[in-house]
Amino acid sequence: MAFEDHFSGHAVDYAAARPTYPRELFQWLADQCRQHDLAWDVGCGNGQASVSLAHWFNRVHASDASAEQIAQAPANPRIVWRVESAEHCTLRTHTVDLVTAAQCYHWFNQERFNNEALRVLKPGGLCAVWCYGISRVSREVDEVYHELYGDVLGKYWPPERRHIEDGYRHLPFHFDALGEIPRLEMSEQWTLAQYLAYLRTWSASQRHLKDTGRDAVSEFESRFAAAWGDPAATREVSWPLSIRAGRSPPAD
Repeated sequence: MAFEDHFSGHAVDYAAARPTYPRELFQWLADQCRQHDLAWDVGCGNGQASVSLAHWFNRVHASDASAEQIAQAPANPRIVWRVESAEHCTLRTHTVDLVTAAQCYHWFNQERFNNEALRVLKPGGLCAVWCYGISRVSREVDEVYHELYGDVLGKYWPPERRHIEDGYRHLPFHFDALGEIPRLEMSEQWTLAQYLAYLRTWSASQRHLKDTGRDAVSEFESRFAAAWGDPAATREVSWPLSIRAGRSPPAD
């Protein structure tokens, strides 16, 4: 099945510059699972979530449709890496305790993925999808950020980006929703260079560069520097997480 590939062309930079998910997220996911034998991390990219899941699950099946992204994933004895689509995997029926999709659910055919997740999950197994959107640093930095994000790069964002901005609330999700989901956020201590490297991994930044031949982030660099202060100083960059989680039907 064809897939929307926005990251293979800069897979190395993407792997190096992306923020990491909080340990509390994976602790919570593990606590919701009755067993911890096998997790399927779908659309795993370079394996950021997969590696964390391996601390809590005996085995992780980590799959992505992009061979370039999988090539950046680290070796781990608990993880099997596979180039597979989200809508069709090689896992056996009713063998999986947890299915996760980190920052990628909006790229899937959600109906087909939901059916595949329901097939592989054990009765009462958990499916969790999450995303992060707008970052926060300070009022001054965020003002420059929003101008870059919306005014300059707005037309370069793929239409699926709107699902990130609304926290996946309007996408199909055919699971019995959990009653309480924690409010979590990602946080990094970054220098200005690290922050700008992250902005360059945006699909809109890459599309703008390809279309115009200009690096939009570099054109904003002096303004970011004025708002940031000492470029070598680390500042906290945070992203609220939007999480949807639910269970497959119980055994009859």
